[in-house]
Amino acid sequence: MDTIEADYVVVGAGSAGCVVAARLSENPATRVVLLEAGGPDRNIWIHIPLGYGKTIADPSVNWCYETEPEPGTHNRRMPWPRGKVLGGSSSINGLAYVRGQHADYDHWRQLGNQGWAWADVLPYFMRSEGKLGDGDAAFHGRAGPLSVSDITERHPLCEAYVAAARGIGLPYNPDMNGATQEGVGYFQTTTKNGVRVSAAKAFLKPAMSRPNLHVITHALAQRVLFADRQATGVVFEKNGQVHTVRARREVILCGGAINSPQLLMLSGVGPAAHLADMGIELRHHLPGVGQNLQDHYQTRFAYRCTEPFTVNDVMTSRLRMAKAGLQYILTRKGPLAISAGQVAIFAKTRDNLPEPDIQFHFIPFSADRPAAGLHKFSGFTQNVCQLRPESRGEIRLKSPDPAAHPALRPNYLAADIDQRAMIDGLKMCRALAAQPAMQRYIESEHLPGHDVQGDEALLAYAREYGGTIYHPSGTAKMGRDTMAVVDDHLRVHGVSGLRVADASVMPTLVSGNTNAACIMIGEKAADLIQGRTLPRP
Repeated sequence: MDTIEADYVVVGAGSAGCVVAARLSENPATRVVLLEAGGPDRNIWIHIPLGYGKTIADPSVNWCYETEPEPGTHNRRMPWPRGKVLGGSSSINGLAYVRGQHADYDHWRQLGNQGWAWADVLPYFMRSEGKLGDGDAAFHGRAGPLSVSDITERHPLCEAYVAAARGIGLPYNPDMNGATQEGVGYFQTTTKNGVRVSAAKAFLKPAMSRPNLHVITHALAQRVLFADRQATGVVFEKNGQVHTVRARREVILCGGAINSPQLLMLSGVGPAAHLADMGIELRHHLPGVGQNLQDHYQTRFAYRCTEPFTVNDVMTSRLRMAKAGLQYILTRKGPLAISAGQVAIFAKTRDNLPEPDIQFHFIPFSADRPAAGLHKFSGFTQNVCQLRPESRGEIRLKSPDPAAHPALRPNYLAADIDQRAMIDGLKMCRALAAQPAMQRYIESEHLPGHDVQGDEALLAYAREYGGTIYHPSGTAKMGRDTMAVVDDHLRVHGVSGLRVADASVMPTLVSGNTNAACIMIGEKAADLIQGRTLPRP
């Protein structure tokens, strides 16, 4: 068994892990080892924005997880893609840059997490960001490594959708990462000149030339090592050989909402009874590990379009595909530069709500399932998800084998309020489609079809056809209660020398896509580890 020495061992080169490793290694006197179970990000489809359609089910860059049969969704198993590559899910996601609502973070602070209010985290969003184009200087950074771009190519369908949203009374919002989130507008994306900017490209690649940063790919972490209750390192497997990396200071888990709680439990930190069932020696009883699982559940409406100018039309014609490929090569524009959401809506299902509770994504293509391939007809899609679901699920081990996938039980649509929000959101989909600006482009409603009417039918459709929007979080939540896993410095309760920094520490899910928040968590974690913090604005 080979042994490596470092000051800090970071497990997982995903959205947060790339940031943590890069920031810690800025100090040349600090040695950092970063372990990543996947490989380098050489797959060309990672870097082309529309490539997420290729990587969403590619096991060479994707863990390809699957949920257990879900009682609330007709006992279906659902694919849960998670990045298994440098950059993690930031290398295969839909490229949307959404911070969430200011109230999300203020709520974290109200739960007892000091230093996590909106005023505390805004400086970290700004430090990471290199905003291109317009942006209020009070909310956006210009010098950060993460390029954030506005969508400048505006498809006629997208413009019609914006007009439809305004037609039902929603305000136009040119910057949903600024003063307020509510309204309709174009997504901001983690791209630069039509190319994806993952966490690996933004943070890790520039740092990899440093002699004090050692990145080890194809390294599957097996367990955290302890001396009594002090984390001392990590055992990992690479190419069939078992190795140990010793941490003189700390181990930081950045594997995400699935891998981080899995590794904690494999290391003997978690619910005592469950670990006993798995035959794992208990290091410390923490009942909240793997609990509090939250995700955004989406349901889509798909339409047949009256005009043959959708991405479906491009991808079903060899000539158009060739033209799109040439356009992308020459200009970095066109269909291959499209993110997984073009227009966003953040809206309230009830007037008395203080903040939006649902989000819409609009895209000028359509498919029955995300990985099933595009429809052969001209089509487009709008989908809706509830922003702050109350349903809670869990992650459990199926085996003490680190290579075995854990059991994922998201428990979608279990709470009455989640069901109500979904029904109201689907009704709003119909209201948007009924606007004159959209009607000119709608030949027919392909999914669910106009025979699906009434609350019960809409909810049944959501249960049968809905699915994840790929935002699992909360499984090692930050807090002070008996189910909390880490404190507000991201230190694991009951042990020392061990932290978690990724989506799993979110006590409640942020209102929107999660990648930007994960990068912020990585930025703040690096400062917490080094005993410093950015001042409030």
